[in-house]
Amino acid sequence: MISCRARTILASTALALMLPLTPATAQAPAEPAEVRPPADAAAKPSTKPSGPAAGAAMLNSLGQAAAWRSYKARFITDQGRVVDTANGRISHSESQGYGMLLAVAAGDRDAFQRIWGWTRANLMVRDDALLAWRWEPDKRPAVADMNDATDGDILVAWALVEAGEGWTDEGYRLAARRIAVDIARRTVLFRSEGLPLLLPAMSGFSAEDRPDGPVVNLSYWVFPAFPRLAAVAPEFDWDRLVAAGRDLVLRARFGEAKLPTEWISMRGGQPQPATGFPPHFSYNAVRVPLYLAMAGIGERRAYEPFLALWAEPDPAGLPIIDTATGAVAGRMSEPGYAAIPALAACAVDGTPMPAGIQEPATTDNYYPATLHLLALTAANMRYRPCLGR
Repeated sequence: MISCRARTILASTALALMLPLTPATAQAPAEPAEVRPPADAAAKPSTKPSGPAAGAAMLNSLGQAAAWRSYKARFITDQGRVVDTANGRISHSESQGYGMLLAVAAGDRDAFQRIWGWTRANLMVRDDALLAWRWEPDKRPAVADMNDATDGDILVAWALVEAGEGWTDEGYRLAARRIAVDIARRTVLFRSEGLPLLLPAMSGFSAEDRPDGPVVNLSYWVFPAFPRLAAVAPEFDWDRLVAAGRDLVLRARFGEAKLPTEWISMRGGQPQPATGFPPHFSYNAVRVPLYLAMAGIGERRAYEPFLALWAEPDPAGLPIIDTATGAVAGRMSEPGYAAIPALAACAVDGTPMPAGIQEPATTDNYYPATLHLLALTAANMRYRPCLGR
């Protein structure tokens, strides 16, 4: 929904209206070449505490029992469908993956199993282990587009890894492995020269599909997930994928504000705003600093444009920036979005998170409510001093 949340509509438009669906172009991984981390990766050790990566660290890490109960009552059906309340009450692989992660963080195994059961029955309908990206309650069939969304695939696989280790369940780990293997095989362009690229979906974004392809979405690099996927699919070089994303964070900076756009053309290897999409920093890209912080990445230069944008909080909400003109093109007005600037400032400078941020609103729609709880989970796992604990 453009007025509330443009993310899935942009992807849907690209896939359904602009681009032909073609067979996958992702390559099998080549022999890994030496990849050096960004220059400042080891230059400034973080003074903030970082939690361990083990599944037990995410289990029971939300620390907000009342917030989880409210979230579950508002967005998760008895059958385990996670409802996107601002987008026609659809469900998608992203919402299911986020719901599963938060259920682990809340230590709610019953909710996790219900969400995973619904996901498996309704979205795992492809010929591979990836998920169909969208389920519409008022359509028959409810899944009309069999393409995947790579971020949703990653989130579900990551949640399964955490559940498998947190609850000592080999079945979850095996399911995570199947999805992780197909993510790597079908959506990651491993290249013998240069860093790999993560395609937003199997179809529609490659060089064969688009004149400005490959097109990527930086917010699909779920940085905290990749080391966890390596635990179940170690034959793929996930570290190179992390390095590629961190490199892109530093290079995909457009306009005077130096912010990433939602959709980025990598044709010729130099990032540019992709054609056919508004050149906006918006609902997708706001997740980039969230995922950096969730992964324990604290280097200031990775966050600089975001910190500059949010230096002066505005009660109207986080700005959507047109990177071509520098103008404010809209606002992410719901309170939950404010948790991301608070977490970013905590990750970089150890700035305490405001008390109000620690009490999630009960009026937010699914997406800002989810990002808010993820930010609190990250703070509990890695940055507890920012919570005054």
